[in-house]
Amino acid sequence: MAAPAPRLDKPNVVLVHGAFADGSGWEGVYRILKAAGCTVAVVQNSTLSVEDDVAVTKLAIAAQDGPVVLVAHSYGGVVITEAGTDPNVAGLVYVAAFAPDAGESINTLIADPPPDAPVAPLAPQDGFLFLDKEKFPAAFAADVDPEHAAFMADSQVPWGVGAITTEVSEPAWRSRPSWWIIAIGDLIIPPDLQRFMSKRAGSKVVEIDGNHAIYVSNPTAVAELIQTAVTELRSAG
Repeated sequence: MAAPAPRLDKPNVVLVHGAFADGSGWEGVYRILKAAGCTVAVVQNSTLSVEDDVAVTKLAIAAQDGPVVLVAHSYGGVVITEAGTDPNVAGLVYVAAFAPDAGESINTLIADPPPDAPVAPLAPQDGFLFLDKEKFPAAFAADVDPEHAAFMADSQVPWGVGAITTEVSEPAWRSRPSWWIIAIGDLIIPPDLQRFMSKRAGSKVVEIDGNHAIYVSNPTAVAELIQTAVTELRSAG
């Protein structure tokens, strides 16, 4: 059983990226949070396996000088759902993300896609997944500057096939308060699936216009919700 959530005494934030991207996508959010007086760490996951990404995330948590708010985008939501039971995690923020329950994986959550299903990765190449570079900008980053969206497409981080089938053991959202941003134009993780997951987790939800890469295209809205989580956690208990 997970330890209860600790009190957040300092505004410590750890940011976790998702698949096909790296930590640099958090730069806009990072700058806003730093200017607001937060201590911010950005995790660089390999996205090859959930186990490795959880281990790296826990290293970042341990490096802070107290409990943290753990934030994730997309596949990173799986990582923080598993890593968030760490005794130094006070709360969770999901940004257009996955949040599996015990025994669930990403494959489980997307097993029955709707007729207007989001863009799926290409067939695995030697154990790795990619998005079609031509479709990437419109599907993943429609609100991002076109040149930058094209750069994101060309600099994709290979996603390990095993990461989408790994099941969560003990979901942190059962023992940690959580907040959630749903981008209502998300073409990667269906908004209705996010509504289901966020309701199940008891998250405080904000829905905003935008596409999957909302953390890149609208860092202000994302940073505002993170700051809300920080404020509410520091005033609780």
